Amino acid sequence: MLRIRTAFALMVLCLCLAACAPSFSVFGNASTPYKEQTLSGSGSGKILLLSVDGLISEHSKEGLLRTRPSTVEAVAAQLKLARKDKNIKAVLLKVDSPGGTTAASDIIYHELMAYKAETGTKVVVAMMGLAASGGYYISLPADYIVALPTTITGSVGVIFLQPRVAGLLEKIGVGVDVSKSGANKDMGSPFREPTPEEKQLTEAMVKAQAARFFDLVRERRKIGPEALKLVSTARVFTAAQAKELGLIDAVGYLEDAVAKAASLAGLPADARVVSYRRQPAPDATYYQPGAEALDPRAALINLGLDSLLPPHAGLYSLWTPGLEQ
Repeated sequence: MLRIRTAFALMVLCLCLAACAPSFSVFGNASTPYKEQTLSGSGSGKILLLSVDGLISEHSKEGLLRTRPSTVEAVAAQLKLARKDKNIKAVLLKVDSPGGTTAASDIIYHELMAYKAETGTKVVVAMMGLAASGGYYISLPADYIVALPTTITGSVGVIFLQPRVAGLLEKIGVGVDVSKSGANKDMGSPFREPTPEEKQLTEAMVKAQAARFFDLVRERRKIGPEALKLVSTARVFTAAQAKELGLIDAVGYLEDAVAKAASLAGLPADARVVSYRRQPAPDATYYQPGAEALDPRAALINLGLDSLLPPHAGLYSLWTPGLEQ
């Protein structure tokens, strides 16, 4: 209740600020095109730092005063821009995510693979604190994966999440009438318990989606049968465990990933590392937020209200403890 009251107070404060200062916006302009910003180096060849942070989704995020593009939109738009720059010889994908929807994770995987095939650009992944489930899925196009010593990764699997409110409705004396054209038309409804047949159908969907994920791991990482058997349990691993299994290639830091990207692309040590942002950040570093960050004050529009609610029903490549990330 305290979090809700605090969030509501922040909403009121933001609206008041907007009303009192119509000629000045602390929220920036979401239609502003991406601008390239150099993070380090001065050579002619470039390494594009592309960040994926938080829940991976194909749905735009509605803010208080603007809409934030989805993860899929942001990645696809940056890769489209990168295609026009022949000086970009490597992409460094920085991942800090518990995963997200199976569709969004698969689309980003596809976009990265298509970009590699079209341009011949090398891709290196730098895993931050968490690169689990869908966060690992989108890392699979990489030619090389570096994880922090403290990274949690793995969770190769799929989960079906479905909020249930049937018990609550019974307690408050509310019901839902349903007329349907087929026995399974309202399968997954939050207003009733699933039938045994529906449970079997849901499990079949989860297994089919998980099989694709697992097959991509086997294809891209080429790890042994014993390691695959452990990975198939969908558990998470430390960076050291992931390296031993072959899920990643090295344990290190962002500068190590940058050096590897330069090496794979045949670039000099002083190759430029660049990022795309709506508005260039002062004193930018590799750890700066992703392309959609407008300025430090933009955090005012993200009140965290979505974290108070369960995810939308559906199939996820998601490590659920990471939802509180």
